[in-house]
Amino acid sequence: MSTDPDDALTWEGDDGTSPKEPALPAGWNAVGKGSDRVVEEGRESDAAASEDPTEADEAPAALGTGMLLTLGVVGGVYLLYTVGWVVGGLRLKPLANLIVADSMYVPWFVLAVAAPALWFLATWVLTRGRAAWIRVLVLLLGVVLLVPWPFVTVGVIGS
Repeated sequence: MSTDPDDALTWEGDDGTSPKEPALPAGWNAVGKGSDRVVEEGRESDAAASEDPTEADEAPAALGTGMLLTLGVVGGVYLLYTVGWVVGGLRLKPLANLIVADSMYVPWFVLAVAAPALWFLATWVLTRGRAAWIRVLVLLLGVVLLVPWPFVTVGVIGS
């Protein structure tokens, strides 16, 4: 064992090794400054990966936790709205029978009950590929527009 004080400042084998090229596991994307130099593990380089047409069609990214929670909460609100439209619409049926025939009441009742589900489905399909905040904004717009007013004003008991 040597007692040279410079031995403490060196490590075994730190002379000629060059650092590895930065790499990420498959499925991860590098973002920000210098992200163009990062490659996925198992790939030779970004240029070779861009030439392969089969890897260009990758699956869309999975939804984040916040987006899943938002979709669950808004989906629950829409489910409650559907129940509200059923209860409120059935409470208004005797009043509607005095004004309009069943042939006019039933289609609008069915459409009102289905409106929250249709809004959720249309938002999901039409905002595919857009930013997440746009999807959330359209879903929250539906929460405001689809309030079951017959249930809110008359309620279950009625007057």
